[in-house]
Amino acid sequence: MRVALLTREYPPEVYGGAGVHVEYLARELSAHVDLTVHCQGADRPTAIAHRPWDHLSSSNQALQTISTGLSMAAALSSVDLVHSHTWYANMAGHLASLLYRVPHVVTMHSLEPLRPWKAEQLGGGYALSSWCERDAVESAAAVVAVSKGMRADLLEAYPAVDPDRVRVIHNGIDATQYAPDPATDVLARYGIDPDRPAIVFVGRVTRQKGVPVLLRAAAHLDPDTQLVLCAGRPDTPELAAEVSLLVHDLRAGRHGVVWLDGMLDRREVIQLLSHATAFVCPSLYEPLGIVNLEAMACGTAVVASDVGGIPEVVADQRTGLLVKPDDPAALAEALNMLGRDPGLATVMGRAGRERAIADFDWTAIAAQTAELYAEITD
Repeated sequence: MRVALLTREYPPEVYGGAGVHVEYLARELSAHVDLTVHCQGADRPTAIAHRPWDHLSSSNQALQTISTGLSMAAALSSVDLVHSHTWYANMAGHLASLLYRVPHVVTMHSLEPLRPWKAEQLGGGYALSSWCERDAVESAAAVVAVSKGMRADLLEAYPAVDPDRVRVIHNGIDATQYAPDPATDVLARYGIDPDRPAIVFVGRVTRQKGVPVLLRAAAHLDPDTQLVLCAGRPDTPELAAEVSLLVHDLRAGRHGVVWLDGMLDRREVIQLLSHATAFVCPSLYEPLGIVNLEAMACGTAVVASDVGGIPEVVADQRTGLLVKPDDPAALAEALNMLGRDPGLATVMGRAGRERAIADFDWTAIAAQTAELYAEITD
């Protein structure tokens, strides 16, 4: 079976969980199908890259993305099935399905109706991104939800979708690659004291990820606790200004606030996670949260919001602690609990790694995906 995976992100241009998902899924799916990856951005040897039309360079970002999707759709005439990831590629999959009469599978990593703050970033483009997602999802031969929570949200947001077409296939983790790293050179490089408690955040600076919530909570962390933020570029200038002010105020009142701007390489992230007292995921909305799996595989306890698919990954009181979202006081209390009891944090971290290995293996996830392909093409 000739399958095309359609995605915005693909190595080396990966900045979010959807890109990580496609990277590892593609690696394992290649054992089951004849696979080609179509992505967006610069040319690379591992995928066919597509870019927006030049004459749209000054237009809304969403309109540029749609032009990229047209380029993708034009290149898919020789495949038996298309599988798109995120709204950035959904329209390409939908158009290819109509044009070439092949099944279209959509994997839902998030839902535009549940991310209204995207209008702050995209302006009127948010209406376009919502349209791309809705048409693709409602027309797809099958829809993959990355968690049970995502499946429930999807069926509520899009009641026209037949529940029988929605399959839950979780995100996964490579627990061989993401494993505890005893080295400390990365900590030394960034001025992190391995003998003091450290709370680590890794993620994009978006409304969804709850960074302002974490920064407000951090004002109530125990004085000896370090806060390490591995943060990508903020979505908007307004959010950048808000976060910068919070960081400035936080540093004025405490030591040990480390802000690592931009993308770190994988080895750096693994070492930071390995030495953290806890990884923190303060998201306001999170269909699954693959970064929680990365932390667990590194043997680190997780403190996360009790939203979306996170409770399907983080076992409360066993591999970490779940807290009410958008509640800085509750978040600070949970983080302080683990900071004051490193033995408990260690036990939770070990349990988290065991859970990641047992329940979230990419090999099994790719096999489930290939089985779905076979079902809808029979």
